[in-house]
Amino acid sequence: MSSLPVEQLEPTLTRQDFLSEIEPRWCAGCGCHAIFKAWTNVLPRLGYPKEEFVIVSGIGCSSRLPYYADTYGVHSIHGRAPAVALGIKLANPNLSVWVVTGDGDALSIGGNHFIHLMRRNPDINVMLFNNQIYGLTKGQASPTSPAGTMTKTSPLGTIEAPFHPCSMAIASGATFVARVTDRDVKMMEEVMYAAAKHDGVSFIEILENCMIFNDGVYAPLTDKKTRDDTTLILEHGKPLIFGKNRDKGILLHGADMRIVKIGESGFTEHDLLVHDVYNPSSTLAYLLSQFQYPEAPVPLGIFRSVDAPTYEIEVRAQEKRAEEQLGAPDLKKLLFSGDMWIVDEDGRSHSV
Repeated sequence: MSSLPVEQLEPTLTRQDFLSEIEPRWCAGCGCHAIFKAWTNVLPRLGYPKEEFVIVSGIGCSSRLPYYADTYGVHSIHGRAPAVALGIKLANPNLSVWVVTGDGDALSIGGNHFIHLMRRNPDINVMLFNNQIYGLTKGQASPTSPAGTMTKTSPLGTIEAPFHPCSMAIASGATFVARVTDRDVKMMEEVMYAAAKHDGVSFIEILENCMIFNDGVYAPLTDKKTRDDTTLILEHGKPLIFGKNRDKGILLHGADMRIVKIGESGFTEHDLLVHDVYNPSSTLAYLLSQFQYPEAPVPLGIFRSVDAPTYEIEVRAQEKRAEEQLGAPDLKKLLFSGDMWIVDEDGRSHSV
């Protein structure tokens, strides 16, 4: 919401106030449970009545979420949650509008709606649950399934290059882009809270495990034994360092990024890139979003958070200018303007 408080308000509601009477129907151990917990932990921190929140979903496992939250909610059409959410935001800009979607729902049938929501920059928060598989329809390849993934619809392995959601969001002009895993509830809450405070479109990719149809797909990024070497934690104002021994880093090499080992070939911490989430240019954020395991560590945290006019404010300003120039809108005048015909009882028409 554009009126989000600068400082965290003392909550008057608790997480329990945001839970509906419907028990979540996700598989035991599904990452949706952790995501839902993190999100409902954040809502009372924002300091708004339940009636000012709206959660909109499409189709898929993630899209059951509106039933479990005691807020306004819409379980909408497959892939069309962004369009429904945008209509809600335009009708009442004071609402805190959230979209919950999956990698299939958002990037396959909903791909067109997704990129246009990002470029328009309405003050809407989008959470994309990415398990790299179609879970609800029992394990088919999704737009984010890595090349070679063998599924029921690709028994010999997928041959398409996968979409990278954060790269798509950044390339489409999103002003807030972040990535987290479903195993790190603390980071999820921090990022969700930052997204809610952001005045503009907020996109959060949540790497989620599907233990039924794609179990362990993110294990290298979440396992305590490997995650320090396979992930890169993004912190504003700090150099891009990773590794169990904090001895690896990222520097700019020409028009690309390069992974180096600190202390070798004369490289020091001072040579590394310092992360800047407020950089108006999206170039470095996009380059980071292209990092994929195992070739590079997977960045987690906030890629960028920049200011830009929001869609709903621009629409209202345009409406005001139009009324000043053309006068107050008159629907009856519009309907009875221009060429008109009357159709009589015999079906014959004549102009008026």
